Amino acid sequence: MAKIILSINAGSSSVKISVYSAEQNCTPHQLAETQISGLTAPPPQLDYARGGETIYKSKVVDSEISSQDDAFKELLDTLINDEQLPEIKSKSDIAIATHRIVHGGDYETHTKITDATYHHLEELNDLAPLHNTKSLEIVRSCVNLLPETTNVAHFDTQFHATLPPHIFTYPIDPVIAKSNRLRKYGFHGISYAFVLRAAAEKLGKKVEETNIIALHLGSGASACAIKQGKSWDTSMGLTPLAGLPGATRSGSVDPSLVFHYASDVGKLSPGSTKDLHISRAEEILNKEAGWRALTGTTNFGAIAGEEEDEQKKMAFDLFVDRICGFVGSYYVSLKGQVDALVFAGGIGEKSSRLRKEVTTQAACLGFEVDDELNNKGPADTVTDVSKEGSKHKTLVCLTDEQFEMARGCAEDPELW
Repeated sequence: MAKIILSINAGSSSVKISVYSAEQNCTPHQLAETQISGLTAPPPQLDYARGGETIYKSKVVDSEISSQDDAFKELLDTLINDEQLPEIKSKSDIAIATHRIVHGGDYETHTKITDATYHHLEELNDLAPLHNTKSLEIVRSCVNLLPETTNVAHFDTQFHATLPPHIFTYPIDPVIAKSNRLRKYGFHGISYAFVLRAAAEKLGKKVEETNIIALHLGSGASACAIKQGKSWDTSMGLTPLAGLPGATRSGSVDPSLVFHYASDVGKLSPGSTKDLHISRAEEILNKEAGWRALTGTTNFGAIAGEEEDEQKKMAFDLFVDRICGFVGSYYVSLKGQVDALVFAGGIGEKSSRLRKEVTTQAACLGFEVDDELNNKGPADTVTDVSKEGSKHKTLVCLTDEQFEMARGCAEDPELW
């Protein structure tokens, strides 16, 4: 019997819900997709598509929306009140709500959310104060508004549970590290799980035999070395701050830098609440850095399109340099046994210039793109943009975190 699954993805400035009909061990079928964006740049706007048909595009939302939780409630009402979506006539029709939770600590797989699970995830808020809090607010709303629905947490960290100890360990006092859970966790794992499966299919290989260097490049950006179908190394660490810079994140910097940046970095930010404890240091490096600090914009498309603007050109070159640093490092870590370099995420999918510059710099490793194919961009879930005769493939993948979460639920016998 088919069940209705909501895949809920709360971002820093948006909330997206994809609706699927699924049967056990079968590929989920998407019925609708809706999102509210612009939460940090009002007015919020609603997008809604059903069965491939656009119902609303950038519709300004009249009701007051000041948080991800408010956005979720508005989206839920949009779905239930849509007479052309008969699969959801009432809240009781929603069998499963699966939530993207950024930090899952030591969870190695998705899990049902019980009272005990919820309280354990609350304890992880200190590891990801900027990320988990908003998702847990929506979980709380689901529990209250959808009492008959099973809630499931999918974690960005779970894909990286296979990192070997010599990679996930920080060179600090091991007793303190263990008691405070200080280690590399890695993020964007739901995306990487999708990218791995899709790339393996495109390459005609079994997942467990696939070696790729994957790049999830968006307002948050990371790299991942995947060895024999498992995460081997990744650029993000204890939190999503480490590694590549992003729209407002610094990425990796000298750990002492923040103490020279301002004198009050150890104090709590004025933006802290009873549920959100964030220091000025975290606020500076997560919210006041990255493209915004360097160029005044968080729109990477504007940065990539302005070759005459010296500051934007420098920011673009900086990003290429940091990406190539990880590509080279992971190529060596994988001992050159690499099937493909895979670009994903909004920037990875859309910026042909970035793909060209990265592969030009990494041409010594055997990555080259065909200019015509690269400029056309993705034509399918996975598009091969490699130059004919290049040593390794270069692929572009349209990643789909909501689908990956729904697929995980469909394959979980405990949910059926």
